[in-house]
Amino acid sequence: MVFTLKINGTPHEVDVDGDTPLLWVLRDVLGMTGTKFGCGQALCGACTVHVDGQPVRSCQTLVDSVGDSAVTTIEAIGQAPQGAALHKAWVELEVAQCGYCQSGQIMSAAALLKDTPKPTNNDIDAAMSGNVCRCGTYQRIRAAIRHAAGV
Repeated sequence: MVFTLKINGTPHEVDVDGDTPLLWVLRDVLGMTGTKFGCGQALCGACTVHVDGQPVRSCQTLVDSVGDSAVTTIEAIGQAPQGAALHKAWVELEVAQCGYCQSGQIMSAAALLKDTPKPTNNDIDAAMSGNVCRCGTYQRIRAAIRHAAGV
């Protein structure tokens, strides 16, 4: 079946089964490899993208459920003020260790800052609780979010 998906502001026609996870459409069909596969069960957050501004796990989001919604991936999050501030903070504070989870971390953090521009540590911990970093850079992630928010 052919679906037209609005990804990063651009329509893309894809010919896939409706039960194909959005993650695989992004990575395998469209070549947008910034969104990572982690667990495949929506438990680790590596595959986080925004659908109509809300963070979702693309490994469990079926393409036929996306409809006319706007999808934003890590490739375009830097175009939003929160995303640009987070990218800068991530580099300045040297957040990434192995880096594998970082696109999902940034996507969750960008959604937090959009809804809560001046988050507390509790706000950050709650928003980021579904994102796993096997390297354990949680303190640097929190510091970068606070830095990007100016708190």
